[in-house]
Amino acid sequence: MKKVVVLGGYGNFGKRIVENLAGIEGIIILIAGRNLSKSSALVESLQSNSTANLAPLVIDIFADDFTEQLAAISPFLVIHTSGPFQGQDYRVPKACIECGAHYIDLADDRRFVCDIAELDSQAKEKGVLIVTGAGSVPGLSSAVVDRYQNQFSTIESIDLAIAPGNKAERGLATVEAILSYTGHPLNVFKGGRWQDVYGWMDSKVNDFGSFVGKRHLANVDVPDLELFPSRYGVKQQVSFQAGLEIPLLHFTMVGMAYLSKIGLIKNWVPLSKAIVSASNVFLPLGSDKGAMEVLICGKGNDGNAKQVKWTLYAPKGNGPYIPTLSTIILARKLLCADGDNSKVEYGAKPCVGLLKLSDFRECFDALELTFEESPSVEAQSQKT
Repeated sequence: MKKVVVLGGYGNFGKRIVENLAGIEGIIILIAGRNLSKSSALVESLQSNSTANLAPLVIDIFADDFTEQLAAISPFLVIHTSGPFQGQDYRVPKACIECGAHYIDLADDRRFVCDIAELDSQAKEKGVLIVTGAGSVPGLSSAVVDRYQNQFSTIESIDLAIAPGNKAERGLATVEAILSYTGHPLNVFKGGRWQDVYGWMDSKVNDFGSFVGKRHLANVDVPDLELFPSRYGVKQQVSFQAGLEIPLLHFTMVGMAYLSKIGLIKNWVPLSKAIVSASNVFLPLGSDKGAMEVLICGKGNDGNAKQVKWTLYAPKGNGPYIPTLSTIILARKLLCADGDNSKVEYGAKPCVGLLKLSDFRECFDALELTFEESPSVEAQSQKT
């Protein structure tokens, strides 16, 4: 039976991945982390409705003997959800290569994702697939741009935005990742050249349509900012912004970014737990509706100005599932390959060009996620 180790398997994203993969017959899923009671509790809650075999696993990715512990398990696939990835090295994917296991993670840290190719030759030698960034970005976002790329002769700009509902579950690792660059310079392709902007600044309002409405957005650091300009030959700009639904929380973050920018606060990460606790006071406010938008502008194949806006809507608090979908789809492809190695492309790479937008259809339907395509519609945004 193929063994799947889900590191951080009882966390915000890990538990959703385990829940989905538990429906696959003939595999063993090891729900891994440092807390045995949390891991065991998830096993107990899922086992009765699970087709896969579930078991808890106590393991620490920062332990000196982590590589040896992982090799002793002999996993087929390791899924790494233990963020934040900001500041992590490649100890986990390297351990996977050494023991001959495929590897997928949900990293959204620019350096972690964009530099993974340094492990490419080792992964190919071992015959394993090492994929990083199998989340909303760049996993899903690149699949969307790939879907429409051939409709453009020239792409001038790609603007991406994510607006979660305030009632969506908050993960500590996600908050730590955001705080790590709040108020710090981010190098982006803007105005046809590389220049710095600042994390969680340049606030604006974007209209996501009637389902979600207008939301405040600010600068966020993601791998797409570095990967997309060259991949799609973008001439002018690639941007990525996200925001908080409650304006008070959003502008508190903007204020925190300003304090970091002027040097009064060097790093907000040590206050992550307190910030999450404070934000939870506002959980009764806002909605459980979220959205993701990809706006592509340029010239069509007929030479005329062209614009496509793709918007994904998440109802009923299902937004936190979206970052898990790329990983779930890739994991299912690997687990259901039935030994046919021709279906597996070995090497170490970001999750770009590995998935088609159509691959997400089944997951979208299961979660009641809907999307709209709006060709040649002007972007409805204004700066505040």
